[in-house]
Amino acid sequence: MSRGKSRTAKSATLLTAWMVLLQAAGPPAVQGYALTYTVADMRQPDSKSGGSACPKSNHFDASFAGHINRRWSTSFSTSPATVLTQDQTPDGRLNEIESVIQSAFSVWTSVAGTALRDSAMAPLSRTPTQSACGADGLNTMCFHQNDLLFTGGVLAFTRVITTDAVGSQPFPGSPPSSFVGEILDADVLLRPNDATVTFATPAALPGQPKAYDLESVLAHELGHFFGLGHSGVWRAMMYPFAPAPGQFLGDRPTVQAPDAPLAEDDRTGVRVLYPDPADTVHIGSIRGRVLPANLLSLPAAPPGVTGVVAPQVVAVDNSTGAVVAAALGGWSCSGTGPAQFDGSYILERLPVGPDQSYKVYVEPLDGPVDPGEVFGSTASLCRNTITDPGWPLQFACRVPAATTNFTTRMRPAP
Repeated sequence: MSRGKSRTAKSATLLTAWMVLLQAAGPPAVQGYALTYTVADMRQPDSKSGGSACPKSNHFDASFAGHINRRWSTSFSTSPATVLTQDQTPDGRLNEIESVIQSAFSVWTSVAGTALRDSAMAPLSRTPTQSACGADGLNTMCFHQNDLLFTGGVLAFTRVITTDAVGSQPFPGSPPSSFVGEILDADVLLRPNDATVTFATPAALPGQPKAYDLESVLAHELGHFFGLGHSGVWRAMMYPFAPAPGQFLGDRPTVQAPDAPLAEDDRTGVRVLYPDPADTVHIGSIRGRVLPANLLSLPAAPPGVTGVVAPQVVAVDNSTGAVVAAALGGWSCSGTGPAQFDGSYILERLPVGPDQSYKVYVEPLDGPVDPGEVFGSTASLCRNTITDPGWPLQFACRVPAATTNFTTRMRPAP
């Protein structure tokens, strides 16, 4: 199962997320995409913190052409070989792998209604360095780098560094950060030196039924790269469990539909992170609160918790029955913050139209995806004197345990 960790260094918060080998026995209940967040360093002046302890979603600054640098390490394990290609010539092997990397990026930069486009990406470069994935401001993919996070069951993981202060510049030569939650460095690492785990390009996969599909793995990890957490939607690219060896998750990307592998839940998540101001279709929202019938039914929680914590709220298209979007709710924040655990939720960037309508339902994270799989989306909502010495008490909060045992009924707003 997945876990997330966070720690602070150089005014930047380090978040980790990784995909695992474990497989669900059958189709799970539908749950939704989750974002990851950063709370500003409220020990800094307002010019640095923005004056608010409200959690900010993590994402790159995609407003400048070529602003998001990216590279990959051409160092591979050979004994055993962990990345298999159809072309076995040295140059052909590298070109085949690079083509898969480019395709995985296009899965995310081709979603309609977002500002995350190919133009925001710098050209993909190569480095021969084996351990090229580090805190250096260079967004790198590594296939041959050992790491302590490769514990049992971890197939791949993505480390993301975000800033908690405007103007932060932890990496020499990199521009200062423009907003709290800006991603300053993201590295994708695939499991190396393991005779039981191999990855294959789409061209090689038909002849390697015991290999994991490289395109699937990279597309999932690049979702983390761009700021998404795990989704509980069975069909979603951001589902936290890897497809079985020899299989691809969803549909293969094509020239006509490069984002074909994604579910609508994935697309909605990236639209929320990188909204296109010119988009006139995905502009709807649904909001509300999930409240207990009896406050005594809430789990042990800090004072002030008045709503269900971490419910999954799902919007289904009434005409097609498909999940369009979902959100991990349970909290709200306004003004100077901090987060309030009042059961609030908001479903954003929904398609609108004269015949568009939705059914909304809510469910707990009670398996096979559980709160641990979306740890980064809840644990990062609060900071306090325990997590950060000297933290101002007026901006402090503590994340309560997720409510994982409840039944619901819908009540229309007054």
